[in-house]
Order: sequence, then C-alpha cells, then structure tokens
Amino acid sequence: MDIRIGVTQAPREISLEMQDDEKVHAKTRAAVEAALEGKSAVLWLTDKRGKETAIPSAKIAFVEFGAPNGDRKMGFGS
Repeated sequence: MDIRIGVTQAPREISLEMQDDEKVHAKTRAAVEAALEGKSAVLWLTDKRGKETAIPSAKIAFVEFGAPNGDRKMGFGS
C-alpha cells in the first residue's frame, strides 16, 4: 500500500510504501485520523523498510491511500 501526504508550504508530497497488510492499513489509518483530529501533534509512520517519518499534524494538507507503485499507469492514450 502506498501513502501520499501533502504538506502545506512544501512543493512535493511525501510518498511512503507501507506493508500490504490489513492490520498495518488499519493502524496507519487510525494514526492519520488521530493526527487530523488534533489528538496527536505529530504523525509518525514506519514504511515497509523500517524507516520512520514524522509529519507535524498541523501541516498535513491531504492524505491519499493507494495501490503499490507497480499498479500505476504512466503515459498517454488508452
């Protein structure tokens, strides 16, 4: 599962590749919801390689959950 996080006053999104596991997805979603509701000052996420990323909750513009990179299509046409 991939997560893209938009941060205010930053030109690029943060992209993380998470483990493709339902438990991880539910835990990540709960952490994002808590951050957006103001229950936590910092959103901490750990990607599938074990790298931890911290994002100040007040700076989160959007969060997008999606399929792994391999499923994305690039280019023009059909």
